[in-house]
Amino acid sequence: MAEVLVVVEASASAGVKKVTLEMLTFARTLGTPSAVVLGEAGDITAKLAEFGAEKIYVAAGEDIDGYLVSPKATVLAALVQQVQPAAVLLGSTQEGKEIAGRLAVKLDNGLLTDAVAIDADGTATQAIFAGSALVKSKVTRGLPIVTIRPNSTTPSPAPAAGTVEQLTVSVSDADKLTKVVERVAEKKGSRPELTEASIVVSGGRGVASADNFKLVEELADLLGGAVGASRAAVDSGFYPHQFQVGQTGKTVSPQLYLALGISGAIQHRAGMQTSKTIVAVNKDPEAPIFELADYGVVGDLFKVVPQAADEIRKRK
Repeated sequence: MAEVLVVVEASASAGVKKVTLEMLTFARTLGTPSAVVLGEAGDITAKLAEFGAEKIYVAAGEDIDGYLVSPKATVLAALVQQVQPAAVLLGSTQEGKEIAGRLAVKLDNGLLTDAVAIDADGTATQAIFAGSALVKSKVTRGLPIVTIRPNSTTPSPAPAAGTVEQLTVSVSDADKLTKVVERVAEKKGSRPELTEASIVVSGGRGVASADNFKLVEELADLLGGAVGASRAAVDSGFYPHQFQVGQTGKTVSPQLYLALGISGAIQHRAGMQTSKTIVAVNKDPEAPIFELADYGVVGDLFKVVPQAADEIRKRK
């Protein structure tokens, strides 16, 4: 079977991101998965092999790590021309989509973004109109280059050889026009990363203030989950933008999603509607979130949430 190149999303501090494992799972329907590590990411070969990477191509060094995405696209384009893969999968992240766009231009190739599934013939399923409709699309020029939306499937292990092959990095001066002069590691708290968490507790406009978000944080901490926020809450200054869940924020698909004071506008639903179990608390019985929720509580969140927190403490 032909190789399917999966561009790895990982870091030395956090390890392999879940979307990489999802892409390796999807890749097995198209051919033989091969992981492509662009830049320094620590010792991640065992994890990549566990989820099906037969080969692991590694491109590292100052020419990759010292600049933005242009060198990565150049190295990836050279690898594609060398191995002639059946497809190339990248994460639908800010960097992943930029690499994909540059790669498509370099190869004069078609490109599909934000896929939530991909068939054996390269046909991708894309969620459009904020997740209210699905379309089937296929690249008509070149090989399938597809970016996969995070939390689109459940990763499944399939141990493979994981043979490491070092790539020769050869980039032009044109790839070095934007240099990285400093990196600052974001301080991480004890909560899990939002897109990786199995439990997410999100607050919306109904939380009413930044101070009241302590209620959301407390419930999340009791459950061992991550904190999210709706666009309305973020726009109101209640919580930082990096925690926004929705079409213009992050996409999550946890086992349990708690929506506190969130009306359920389509923008928000697009980022969380694939959650396995959804629980909503809202004082408006007509709130659209109840159409999506598995369990709903019509009531004042400032009364409901403290009671729920007390019950959780009793069971710990």
